[in-house]
Amino acid sequence: MTTPTYRDPNRPVDERVEDLLSRMTLEEKAGQLFHTMLAMGPDGTLAEEGAFLRYGTTELATERRLTHFNLIGQGTAREMATWVNRVQELAAGTRLGIPLTLSTDPRHAFTDNPGASFLAGDFSAWPEPLGLAAIGDAELVERFADTVRREYLAVGFRVALHPQIDLATEPRWSRQSGTFGSSAAVTSELVAAYIRGLQGPRLGPSSVAAMVKHFPGGGPQKDGEDPHFPHGKEQVYPGGMRDYHLEPFKAAIAAGCSQMMPYYGQPVGTDWEEVGFGFNKDVLTGLLRERLGFEGIVCTDWGLLNDAEIFGEPAEARAWGVEHLSVAERAAKALDAGTDQFGGEQCPEVIVELVRSGRVTEDRIDDSVRRLLREKFVLGLFENPYVDVDRAEETVGAGEFTALGAAAQRRSLTVLTNDSLLPLTGRPDVYVQGVSAETAAAYGNVVADPAEADVAVLRLRTPFEPRTGAFESFFHAGSLAFPEDELKEILRLLDTVPTLVCVNLERPAVLPEIAERAAALVADFGASDSALLDVAFGRARAEGRLPFELPRSMAAVAAARPDVPDDTQDPVFPYGHGLAV
Repeated sequence: MTTPTYRDPNRPVDERVEDLLSRMTLEEKAGQLFHTMLAMGPDGTLAEEGAFLRYGTTELATERRLTHFNLIGQGTAREMATWVNRVQELAAGTRLGIPLTLSTDPRHAFTDNPGASFLAGDFSAWPEPLGLAAIGDAELVERFADTVRREYLAVGFRVALHPQIDLATEPRWSRQSGTFGSSAAVTSELVAAYIRGLQGPRLGPSSVAAMVKHFPGGGPQKDGEDPHFPHGKEQVYPGGMRDYHLEPFKAAIAAGCSQMMPYYGQPVGTDWEEVGFGFNKDVLTGLLRERLGFEGIVCTDWGLLNDAEIFGEPAEARAWGVEHLSVAERAAKALDAGTDQFGGEQCPEVIVELVRSGRVTEDRIDDSVRRLLREKFVLGLFENPYVDVDRAEETVGAGEFTALGAAAQRRSLTVLTNDSLLPLTGRPDVYVQGVSAETAAAYGNVVADPAEADVAVLRLRTPFEPRTGAFESFFHAGSLAFPEDELKEILRLLDTVPTLVCVNLERPAVLPEIAERAAALVADFGASDSALLDVAFGRARAEGRLPFELPRSMAAVAAARPDVPDDTQDPVFPYGHGLAV
C-alpha cells in the first residue's frame, strides 16, 4: 500500500499540506477552524463531561473533528503528559489521523490570581511579565521563554497562548500583569527575545509556537474596563497614540511569531469599522495582513460567536458591534475580515452550512486550513505527537529551571523608598502581616504585637473594586486607591514600628501616604516571601525599575488619556524609578 504523500517526512511541507487538504471532507476542514478548551480527567484520563465542556473529548475529536485544543485546569507533569498521549492516541484513530495541536495559557508566573494566569504548579515559578520588564534584561527574557519551551515540550504543549504585548497605558485596566508595561520600546525588545526563546531561530520540531496577543493592542480601554464584558467593550484613542500600540506587534512579526490573537475591543472614534477586532477587516486584512505583512495564523480570542455559561453564569458572546447578527453571520464576517480560527468555540457545523449555502466559498476555508495544517507539519506533529511521561516528570520544575525563576523573582523586586531601613541585619524581632510567619522565622524572631517589634514587614495587593460575577471577580478593575478604613489601619502600623511595605503591583497603585510614611517601600510583580526577605536582609539584590508610573490620585487617573503612556499628572513615582540597595 502506497504511503500518502502527507505521511512522507521527506516530502516538502507544502506538498504534504496540499495532499492532505485534497483528501479532507468539508466537515474535516471545518473542524480545523476551531481552537477550543478541553479539561483533563483525574490522573490524566479523558474528560467527557464537566466545566467548560459542551461536548466530551471523544465527541470533539472524532465526531466534530477538532484538532486544536487549549488545556484548562491543572495537574502534575506526569498527569498532563499522560493526558496528552491519550488524546493524541484518540486523534490517531480518526480517518486521516491528524495529530492534535495542544496549547496552554501562561503557567509560569508566581501568582495567586488564576483569572490572570494559571498557578505555576509543577512548572518553574517566575515573576509576571511586568516583573521581567522591571528587570529589563532581554537575555533573561529569552532564557525564561526557552525554559517555558522546554517545560511545555516535555508535556506536549505546542502552542503558547502568549506573550501578551498590550501596553499598560490605562492604569485601571485589569490585564496589565501579563504585559511588559507601558513602554513600546521595551516591550518591542522583550517580545523579540521571548519569541526567540519559544520558537528558536525558526519554527520547527523543537519549537513552541507563539500566539501573540492582543492585536492591535489592548490597553486603551474606556474607563479601564475590560472587553471580556459588555460594559468594557469600547477601545479609545483620545491621545492619537494608535500607532504607538502597534510597535510591539511590528517587532513580534519581524521576530517571526507564528500566530496572532486579536482582542475583543470595539474601536470607537477612529477610521476603523466600529466592530470587535476579530470581525474587523480594516484591522485584520488592511492593517495586519496588508500593511504589516503578517502571514501566520489569526486566531480570535475566546467566545466571539456563541453565548455561553462560565462558572454557572450566563456569558454573552463577545460579538461587540455585531450583536445583532446570527452566529452564522458572525462567523462569515470574521472569516471575511481575515480570521483563520475561532478561539473557545466548537461549532464546525456552522462553517459547513455557510459553505453549502454559498455564503462562504470552500476556497476561503482552504486558505485558513492550509495555514493551520502547515504549522502542524512544521512542528513535527505528524512524525511524533507523543511525549515521554518519565522525562516530563524529570524536566518540568527541574532544579535548573526552578533556580532561574527564583533568582528572577528576587531581581524583579523594585525598591521605591528606603529610609535607611534596608538591608536589615542580625535577627531582629519581626512583626509580619501578609507574610508567612514560618518563612519569616528563618530571618528573625516573629512577634505577635507590632509594639514589641524592631521592624514590621507588611505585604499588600493593589486595591481593586470587587465585581459580583463569578468570572468577572478575577478581573481586578476600578479604583487603585486603598479604601479609607484599610488605609487608616496601614498607617497606624507604619506609625507604630519601622515598616517594610511590599505592594504587589498587578496594576499601578495609588499610595502617596504609604510612600511617605513607610520606612521602606518595595514593589513586587510575583515574588515569594523568601524572595522578599532575602532582599530585605541583603542576601539578594533587587534590580527592578517601575514598568509604569504610580499615580498620585484617582482624579489624576481619570484625567489621563488611556492610550498615552504614563500620562497622569505629578505621579508619586515615574516610569523607571527604582533604588539600589
